[in-house]
Amino acid sequence: MNKNNHLVFPIRICILFVALILSSCAGKTKSRTLNVPDKVKDTVIPVGTLEVVAKLDICPGNIALSKDGRKFLTTHAIRDGEIQLVELLEDNKYNVFPNQDYQTNKTNKTIEKLDTPLGLYADHKDRLWTIDAGFGIGLKGRLFAFDINTGAEIYRFDLPAELTPGHSCVQDLVVDEKNGWVYISDSGDPGIIAFEIKTQTFRKFQDATMQPEDIEMVIGGKVIAVGKEPFKIGMNPISISEDRETLYFGAMTGTKWYEVPTKLFRENATNETISEAIKIVGNKPLCDGVSTSADGKHYLTNMQNHSIDVLDKDGNLSTLVKDERIDWPDNVRLGPDGWLYISTNQLYKVPRFTGGEDEAIKPFLVLRVKV
Repeated sequence: MNKNNHLVFPIRICILFVALILSSCAGKTKSRTLNVPDKVKDTVIPVGTLEVVAKLDICPGNIALSKDGRKFLTTHAIRDGEIQLVELLEDNKYNVFPNQDYQTNKTNKTIEKLDTPLGLYADHKDRLWTIDAGFGIGLKGRLFAFDINTGAEIYRFDLPAELTPGHSCVQDLVVDEKNGWVYISDSGDPGIIAFEIKTQTFRKFQDATMQPEDIEMVIGGKVIAVGKEPFKIGMNPISISEDRETLYFGAMTGTKWYEVPTKLFRENATNETISEAIKIVGNKPLCDGVSTSADGKHYLTNMQNHSIDVLDKDGNLSTLVKDERIDWPDNVRLGPDGWLYISTNQLYKVPRFTGGEDEAIKPFLVLRVKV
């Protein structure tokens, strides 16, 4: 979730400074003249510039970037596939991650392998975390962590069955590597599952702010529905501050973005105490993913508007970029290069919502926008 701050030093000043040094160091030459152009071409990429990173045959789920810029993707289980997790390479290529043995199909499902992972997070310790709902193995939710450099499995924790009932859908997460905690978003049984790595203990916190609002999701003038029932999802997008002291969250079909101190989970505060501490950060669009920068800006996917919106620390909500290629932006992650990476998957075009054929037009896109 880091964001690089690029300092642009005026080229003209730099050249003049060099000229002064050269003239002061010259032995026999009394003065030197440099041909300084009247205008130096600005090469800074404007904020809001949108680029295609990759065109893929697999359906992207969530995206994560390591601190050195490596890109990882889960694939979305709403479309059948035999690959669950990949590292994105150049030229629209990818490698399965951590290896082929962890990828599953309909015939080799097991609790030891990836089944339906979605949420993905690369922490500052070069660990890649993913939350797997386990839809294909009897809703056996599991939390995995892999060493990014070796691909070795570092952790695998089974989520307690009582925290993930039959309508549960664990699908996003953030990691506090500073204090040793993981926060998991459950959209099916709306709540936050807080996990302490050291003690290997789980806790579920639920609050009214995590429930979906009574509003319809409309894309292209059409209400998104499952059959005749409008599609409404509760607790989903989740992010964490750079100092790991504040957790941010909201419902997918909700218009408010909330915050709560993480220390309350570390101190095992009561549910009532945590609920009382929740504050509204500002308004948000109906969104599936959020990434929060070091300076407190929240970059939110806006499925209805084909855009990425930004909520600043003063509570002002604006559109960063709008483009038809941002077709159901599922997840976003800030990279170390000053770009925000976007996974798109045209999710509303699957048969579950269309009632017929999959209307997606391949390739699926991974994009990035300058922030």
